[in-house]
Amino acid sequence: MKKSNLYNFFIPSIADIFFIIVFLSLSLFGSKRLLFDCDTGYHIRIGDFIVNTLTIPRHDIFSFTSPPLPWMAYEWMSGVIMSLIHTRMGLTGIVLFFAFVIALTFSLFFRIMKSYKADMLISVFLVSLVIGTASIHWLARPHIFSLFLMVIWYYILDLYQYRGKNYLYFLPLLILIWVNLHQGFIIAFILNGIYLLGNFVKFLFTKKNDKVLWINKAKSLSFITIICLLISLVNPYGYRLLILPFTLMSSKFVTYNISEFLSPNFHESMPFTYLLFFMIIIFSLSKVGLDIIELVLIVSFTYMALHSARFIPLFAIISAPIILKYADKMMRESRGKIIDFVRIRSKNIETIDSSSRGHIWPVLTLIIILSISFNGKISYSFDSKIKPVEASKFLNSEKLAGNTFNDAEFGDYIIYSMWPKYKVFICAEIYSEDRLKEYYRVKRIEPEWNAVLDKYNINWIIDKKDSALSTLLLERKDWKIIYVDKVAAIFVRNMPENRYFIEKYSSAPGGED
Repeated sequence: MKKSNLYNFFIPSIADIFFIIVFLSLSLFGSKRLLFDCDTGYHIRIGDFIVNTLTIPRHDIFSFTSPPLPWMAYEWMSGVIMSLIHTRMGLTGIVLFFAFVIALTFSLFFRIMKSYKADMLISVFLVSLVIGTASIHWLARPHIFSLFLMVIWYYILDLYQYRGKNYLYFLPLLILIWVNLHQGFIIAFILNGIYLLGNFVKFLFTKKNDKVLWINKAKSLSFITIICLLISLVNPYGYRLLILPFTLMSSKFVTYNISEFLSPNFHESMPFTYLLFFMIIIFSLSKVGLDIIELVLIVSFTYMALHSARFIPLFAIISAPIILKYADKMMRESRGKIIDFVRIRSKNIETIDSSSRGHIWPVLTLIIILSISFNGKISYSFDSKIKPVEASKFLNSEKLAGNTFNDAEFGDYIIYSMWPKYKVFICAEIYSEDRLKEYYRVKRIEPEWNAVLDKYNINWIIDKKDSALSTLLLERKDWKIIYVDKVAAIFVRNMPENRYFIEKYSSAPGGED
């Protein structure tokens, strides 16, 4: 092997650099981001149940409701994966695994952007902006699988539509995996529908000579979409899983009261804002109109992102390749010293990047981080400053009888740290609209809030220390506080059955100074 060729194996590509930066930042400094909410623990316990019983639950296993409510573990495969990793490496393994998947997703995304043969500096700029924009929803939860699979799905459709490469036969396998990993699989059918609609419109409104091309593409997409629809039924719940996303999104009460379903807050600094403005500028200055498929993609996913913050990462992934095409056209058609300078530098960077061989640095990075983690040099857990970690230790040392009312975010942590010893009233993932309304009636001290506690025979409550409910309970004689720290407070009903706890902890252990 020539010396120069050997040297190229040690030159990291830009895709490798993106992988290393994202992976290291998340695995070494991003644990608070990835473990920001305790849904992670909830999914782990679902996986534990499935692994230990070899059954997929069809009824609620985490709340005290009797008889248990019908329920779907619609992300069951993600739970199994997370359970197996957690059993071996704990939450540290979970953080490293999702850091790897996120880094791999955007390293792959850059390679896809590079395949458009556009200006390298624009590609790097856009991918950096996409990474910043998508980071709004980087959590160690199953939706990360959807981001990865969506990148692949979108690329396959783009190759078929614009580059004459047909890899549609991979889509049934992808949907089989996706439908069992995360409910975001519905995005696959939205994308197929947009491409199918676009080809049909082109068939109707283009010249006669091109009609055969567009109708053939429409037929192929129709056929593969039907196959994917049938394959998607291969899940534990059949057609019910396919309609679940629509059921969830159709509930105005759910979408108005769950934070990640709300519209983005433009009073905060967000990379999403910059990507949105850059897109508007590029399309406004472009002399070439958007293709019908590109237009529908941009309009649809921009609307979704503006409607709900949880769709912002999807918007970033969908819009970036389209923005790149038109930004590159503008660059090629423009003249000037600055433009020429940028173009020359881009060519130089592209030449160096193209000479890179192998993936030594990403592999070496993975080996080093895994070695450090196995030696116990890095260890991650839920943040005790915002999660009821200390309160759960207290609860594990005691045995409070009866049903509980809990903060929804705390519910996930209770499931992770104390299930099945304790069961919850609600958690961030398990809810019907009726249960959610009852939950907020109590949390917000709405009329008849106490009736909800009586209805479910609630004996003790764990809530945020400074919540409106905790503040009210402190003033009531029918409830007594038995524990408080800087995060959580625990109350029991003031009745003879709880006399032991009231007398033992009358000064509220762990109390605030």
